[in-house]
Amino acid sequence: MIFRRSQVIIVLVFIVVLNAVGAAGYRWIEGWSWDDALYMTVITTTAVGFHEVHPLTSAGRTWTTFVLGGGLIGLGMWFALVTAAMVRMDLGNNEKRKTMKRLKRIRDHVIVCGAGRMGLQIVRELDHAGQEFVLIERDEDAAESLQKATPQVLILADDATKDRALVEAGVERAKGLVTCLSDDADNLYVCLTAHHLNPDLTVIARAEGKPAIDKMYRAGATHVVSPNVTGAIWVASVLVRPSVAALLNVTAPSHDVSRRIDHATVGPQCALAGKTLDEARIPDVTGLVVIAIRKDGHGHDEVDFNPDAATELGVGDDVIVLGENEQVRKLRAYLS
Repeated sequence: MIFRRSQVIIVLVFIVVLNAVGAAGYRWIEGWSWDDALYMTVITTTAVGFHEVHPLTSAGRTWTTFVLGGGLIGLGMWFALVTAAMVRMDLGNNEKRKTMKRLKRIRDHVIVCGAGRMGLQIVRELDHAGQEFVLIERDEDAAESLQKATPQVLILADDATKDRALVEAGVERAKGLVTCLSDDADNLYVCLTAHHLNPDLTVIARAEGKPAIDKMYRAGATHVVSPNVTGAIWVASVLVRPSVAALLNVTAPSHDVSRRIDHATVGPQCALAGKTLDEARIPDVTGLVVIAIRKDGHGHDEVDFNPDAATELGVGDDVIVLGENEQVRKLRAYLS
């Protein structure tokens, strides 16, 4: 926002209190009516230069001096507020232009809609993974605070349910979109809009319940996540299958542990394309444990878990592994 709400409230409260105290002072010192006292206070604090309502006593003149001083302070505060707003607006326009220039250049990025607790955690994980992304947040104050705290992050202060916001965020050039707004209806609308603007886009949506999950899929979502359902499953797993839950906790994405489940894609120029896992010797070269192979093609959900040593690697295949971040980086270089 151009004007900060807290600063506006402070100035308005100061002006109201000044006029109330000034009018009370004239009524007490000069014995005027409330109408005359308030009128005299207003023309004094605003320094408009009208004549006195009634002749003033010596005490009344002294009081007028204090009221006039308070009025000048109030006018100064208001002038400073307006000046700061104009400067902020100019700086905001410059930042907006810089952001738009960066948005026009970015490609194969991820769009995150909503800077709530889930959205911010997603942003941290994407940043940690080195994935370019754009964050869309409708609350201008929150977006401004985030931009100051993380100047390297592309933040668009706009409503993600609007077509314009998604277009400005480069939805046609993006490889994925995550909508984690607080309202299911908003997430549903973002899914519809994003799928319409880019049918090939991977869309991940947040939903609160089973009915919403089904609607998200029908609206074009590739994956739907329900924090309530996922949280309940996790809690039940900790109670019923503690050993499995402990393993998942160790391998879950976190900045506190370096070991995690990740993947690397077989590149078009990779010399290992056409060779078997046994010939690729991935565990020997990188120290990673190969968990699964996700074959490139139309059946993206077909994953070969615990692949046989004779499994052949193809261009575009995803090799899913368990290991440390440095080992994963080594694998990606090995398969590039």
